[in-house]
Amino acid sequence: MAKAKTVKGVAVIGQSGGPTCVINQSLVGAVLEMKKHKEITGIYGAVHGVKGMLAQDFVDLKNADVAMLKAVAATPSSGLGSVRKKVTADECRQIFENFRKHDVRYFFYIGGNDTAETAHILNEMAKQEQYELRAFHIPKTIDNDLRVTDHCPGFGSAAKFVAQAFMGDDLDNRSLPGIKINIVMGRHAGFLTAASALGRTNKDDGPHLVYLPERPFSMDQFIKDVDAVYKKLGRCIIAVSEGIADENGVAILQKFASSGEVDSHGNIQLSGTGALGDVLAAQVKKHLGEKYKGLRVRSDTFGYLQRCYPGVLSEVDAKEAFEAGVAAVKFATSGDVDGSVAIIREKGKTYKVKYERTELKNVAKETTHVCDKFINKAGNDVTKAFVEYALPLVGALPKVALIKADKIKKKK
Repeated sequence: MAKAKTVKGVAVIGQSGGPTCVINQSLVGAVLEMKKHKEITGIYGAVHGVKGMLAQDFVDLKNADVAMLKAVAATPSSGLGSVRKKVTADECRQIFENFRKHDVRYFFYIGGNDTAETAHILNEMAKQEQYELRAFHIPKTIDNDLRVTDHCPGFGSAAKFVAQAFMGDDLDNRSLPGIKINIVMGRHAGFLTAASALGRTNKDDGPHLVYLPERPFSMDQFIKDVDAVYKKLGRCIIAVSEGIADENGVAILQKFASSGEVDSHGNIQLSGTGALGDVLAAQVKKHLGEKYKGLRVRSDTFGYLQRCYPGVLSEVDAKEAFEAGVAAVKFATSGDVDGSVAIIREKGKTYKVKYERTELKNVAKETTHVCDKFINKAGNDVTKAFVEYALPLVGALPKVALIKADKIKKKK
């Protein structure tokens, strides 16, 4: 696409979707870069994303204290407030008119595929009106399911939390053996659940079983898998994506629970409820309780803890989130009329990335999934290829040690 002329005007930036440990890095990276460009005459932060754009609820970020911004960058959660709202055509028209009223010529929206779609709609509207607007999407999602980009800011830190949580649970389970089921976020993409395996160092480390929504889930096979592991090790740690479904695409929670809450989009509620863990634990007790007397079966749902947990931060994730914000502004001020920032992993033994622009339409609406080479043949674990892909994004994990010594023989 040919470069367009430089345009002068106000910039609006907002955050959308689930907050993360590093979404503020992208916000601050973009704002600090905008401060360097004279063509950007004002920097408006939209409070709660599209809600703020509709209500003209903005904060002045052009004159914001740099020290304060840097402190916000290092803080989890969405500094401007986030939103889960599917804007209608009329609402997009109202946002566009509000942009016109404030002479907004640069629009940066941080979020997932729905966020990219909103930016794309507004960009197409501006084109139809022959209004000069530079609309850019800055990627963010712990689900790691955006197209084109190798990975998404937010995933690395959430994956580090999940990996360390399973390391801790495995150590707990070694002390008091039993069957433990942990439910991890991921309705359609299982990247975060797959990250549960990143902390394994010993052959018998958990999780011993990993179930992703990319493979049909069979309750019968699940019970057989658990039985086999427990019979061998006398314990079993299990990672399960909240979105697991059967061969017909019916969510397991919907299939086995008598009722289920529905979210704002009409989908069965998965996050914020421990129902799936309860269902799976009940099935294990039902089918294996008689076989193994005194069997301990427990379940936990990680839920929203995965998104903004302070102190469990991937330095790589924070750095790349900041740089993605910077890259979006550089693309916009260099004459690119729209786009989404893609993180491209360069070839070689040493982990290194670069930032490229892809068109909004390539990222908007649709998502991607965990690829086949990352899932084992049985569909109940991840492969070495996934570990090699994800570990550089997570960074160093804690070192743990187990007692390895000869047993003292009983005296006769």
